[in-house]
Amino acid sequence: MLRVLIADDHGIVRSGLRLLLERQPDIEVVGEAADGAEARDLAIRERPDLAILDVKMPNLTGLQATREIKRQAPEVSVLILSMHDDERYLFEALKAGASGYVLKAQADTDLLAAIRAVERGEPFLTPEAQRTLIKDVLERGSSGEEELTPREEEVVKLVAEANTTKQIAELLHLSEKTVENHRANAMRKLGMRDRVELVRYAIRRGLIEP
Repeated sequence: MLRVLIADDHGIVRSGLRLLLERQPDIEVVGEAADGAEARDLAIRERPDLAILDVKMPNLTGLQATREIKRQAPEVSVLILSMHDDERYLFEALKAGASGYVLKAQADTDLLAAIRAVERGEPFLTPEAQRTLIKDVLERGSSGEEELTPREEEVVKLVAEANTTKQIAELLHLSEKTVENHRANAMRKLGMRDRVELVRYAIRRGLIEP
């Protein structure tokens, strides 16, 4: 029996995914999460065979949750679910350790194929995703900004969502001092002075909704 965790911040999407998966005699949905931090904690606690994560979620994005899951529970496979306009995250999803990338619009046909590919130990990319990946690699130039670490990016997202240092520390299981250090490092690298600029950066990077 393949044990699966579903994470999406829309309850109706989770219900649809559960319905689709539970029609399969060999798939069991062992948990649901409504945000990235909850998905990370559930995956680390329950150790499902597969976590299906929406790319855009509160607290931690699907990509940030993927990095955390692969770091703390590397045996858990991850599939990223995305809307069409989020295809630019494909490269980051693979870099974060995801085994596949499924567009929500094609989930009814592609999701089961992706799950079966992951079961066989193979990555899953739709032809569209492969084209996007190739285009992304070809166009990828060096940006003027110094690269943020995954942890710094997590802190930036949470600051942009108006979380306090104390709340961020609790969500990421860090000390408040460490959170302050990550925030300061991120702002130094990005050449920013205040939260407004961080919010603009987070929107531009797709970490939060405008």
